[in-house]
Amino acid sequence: MAFTAQDVKKLREMTNVGMMDCKKALQATDGDMDKAVDWLREKGLAKAAKKADRVAAEGVAYATVVDGVGVIIEVNSETDFAAKTDAFMDLVKNLAVVVAKQNPADVEALKACTYPNSELTVTEIMQEKVMSIGENMQIRRFARFPENTSVAYVHAGGTHGVLVNLAVEGGIDATEIGKNIAMQIAAMNPKYWDKSLVPQADVDHELQGQVALMDNDPKMASKPAQVKEKIAAGKMNAFFKDNCLLQQEFVRSDLFQGSVEGYIADAAKKLGGKVTFVDAIHYVKGEGIEKKADDFAAEVAAQIAGASK
Repeated sequence: MAFTAQDVKKLREMTNVGMMDCKKALQATDGDMDKAVDWLREKGLAKAAKKADRVAAEGVAYATVVDGVGVIIEVNSETDFAAKTDAFMDLVKNLAVVVAKQNPADVEALKACTYPNSELTVTEIMQEKVMSIGENMQIRRFARFPENTSVAYVHAGGTHGVLVNLAVEGGIDATEIGKNIAMQIAAMNPKYWDKSLVPQADVDHELQGQVALMDNDPKMASKPAQVKEKIAAGKMNAFFKDNCLLQQEFVRSDLFQGSVEGYIADAAKKLGGKVTFVDAIHYVKGEGIEKKADDFAAEVAAQIAGASK
């Protein structure tokens, strides 16, 4: 029995399985819709697709360097327990290799890439992993630095992933410098990398906020507007110090006392070279994902009811 593109679309809507797998199912069952559904179920794909609807807000933020290419990726699971399994971490590490070597444009392109040491795509491997691990898993985001020197840092088992990119001169090993910068980012979460990168709109907003504080201060309210504006401008250094990585106080005071920018220059000089901070990416696991608030009692009741059928 022949089938059409509409049949493929209908099967996809019925099962929530990918278009290519739906096409394979219809080919394998000679276009019989009911048998195609059964075929997908037998392959575990329909079940995997059903799991894909569940919220995945745990997982890991992972960073690494593969053949000189810096990669950072966040892969989510439903529970922290699953994220700590060897199977899950092997998946994440292999996905990072795919990002480094195949350079996909986005998450959808990554899913279509060939998985390492396999003829299957990333999507097909992930469907298998969903079935074996028993939870929904999603690739949320990734980025890569193909140039300069990248240093990766993973904090607390993947709650934070940081990838730092440096321009290194003099043939020195800047790994320790990069790691300390990454730890600073994970700990202090700066909003900007350097004060020169702060948008003028944000500067103006901060200045207006400082003036407003003085307007509400009985000791300052009567001062001329020009004086308030000058005082506000003088306080911008404190704003930069709080919000900009290179102007922040370096947290490892046992190594250096001063700004992060000062630490980089000092540490590189001691090694006999020069290091310039270029860029960084900081992922926080599950950041911004709305977690579903489950009714545990209702869930248990549903499981009991299902078991009794």
